[in-house]
Amino acid sequence: MKKRTLSWLLTVALTMLFAGVSQAAEDVPISKDLTAVIALLGLPCGKVVSVAKKGDNDHIAVCENGNRYRIFLNPEGRVIAEKQ
Repeated sequence: MKKRTLSWLLTVALTMLFAGVSQAAEDVPISKDLTAVIALLGLPCGKVVSVAKKGDNDHIAVCENGNRYRIFLNPEGRVIAEKQ
């Protein structure tokens, strides 16, 4: 059941993350979505405090604890978070 819930939460977070939203309205929801994605992947972060968009489905997230992650989709369509 836990895997099913985790899978559902990740799906919702990714749907919100990669939805086409205007640039002005994008900043706050993207940081919340990236916070959720990082947490679901089990990485230490706390809260995303800044986001830089590198490209489509490719972001750099800076966490309140100082960690930086590149979050993107790999060719298989899986979400990857690389520590920078």
